[in-house]
Amino acid sequence: MSLIVAARFQTFDQAEAAAQNLYGAGFRDEDMHTFYVNIAGEHARYPVGGDRKADPDSRGASMGAVIGAAGLGILFALVCAVIAWQIDPSAIAVTAAGGVGAYIGALAGALWVTGQGRRLRHGTWDRDIHPEVRQAGVLLALHIQPDQEARAVAMLREAGGTDVERANGRWINGKWQDFDPLTPPEREPEPPAGHAGASQV
Repeated sequence: MSLIVAARFQTFDQAEAAAQNLYGAGFRDEDMHTFYVNIAGEHARYPVGGDRKADPDSRGASMGAVIGAAGLGILFALVCAVIAWQIDPSAIAVTAAGGVGAYIGALAGALWVTGQGRRLRHGTWDRDIHPEVRQAGVLLALHIQPDQEARAVAMLREAGGTDVERANGRWINGKWQDFDPLTPPEREPEPPAGHAGASQV
């Protein structure tokens, strides 16, 4: 595996200017890979489009529907059946009202469960359900040696790069071959205020 650092730029021109600075500082051209990252949801991982098989927030919705139908459904069915009996004490009306109540209960149960992962747990977002995603933009990836990391990160930031990250990946023929836009990035720590950055170059 190779050590890779990368930064996001708004345009290819900005990324190219950063690459020129890196080349002038001694980094090799074959150790740089520039490519565009689509916005989240548009990486076409499935034939019908999209990145995920299902929305993470829908996790447990089917079970919520079952629980809702069993619990709230029975309650709503009884209430609707009683109301229907008072209005029209026929078996058809009472049965229909009970069915409507069960449907409402199932729907309420599914909606209650859907989106539970969005709630804060102990004051922080559940990263297992909603991992960080990369912003769309031009990514400049740089294959480096461990002793070059601090210097490369500082130069990427000075050139206007944002969301600087590091990764261990496969670098083959001048490209980050196993880049996965859905894998949460490992962010490089932000430098202390007033840090000179690439002035050490």
